[in-house]
Amino acid sequence: MSDNSLPPGLPGAWTAAAPDADAIFAMAEAALETLPDVFRPHIRGVVIAVEEFADDETLASLGIEHPYDLTGLYEGRPLTERSIDQSGGMPDRVTLYRIPILVEWIEEGERLDWLVRHVLIHEIGHHFGFSDNDMHALEDMA
Repeated sequence: MSDNSLPPGLPGAWTAAAPDADAIFAMAEAALETLPDVFRPHIRGVVIAVEEFADDETLASLGIEHPYDLTGLYEGRPLTERSIDQSGGMPDRVTLYRIPILVEWIEEGERLDWLVRHVLIHEIGHHFGFSDNDMHALEDMA
């Protein structure tokens, strides 16, 4: 192996380039696998997406001035607010914002996969109607 080559099959996050959306998505999928089994049936329909930043409209609707301040977003109706006869509509969605996550990763120095997991679990907590304390407990269980 020459000095300039890397072993085949290394994830993009290991090649000295900033992890791309696919790498962040793979980390999110791995994080979902760590959730307790009791939660899995309730998150099957939740769409996970990775975008670079939140758009201006989303930021404005949340009262957030700087796009680096939003690392993730849950869009949908929490399970605690649904009725049994509810049907149709768009699937619930969790969006992870790659650039703000990478900025936080650089600033805080924690493992990137743990940061992605933290953001994802926090947003999934909104799907369940959890408080911030509940979300911390869920994260501790995962």
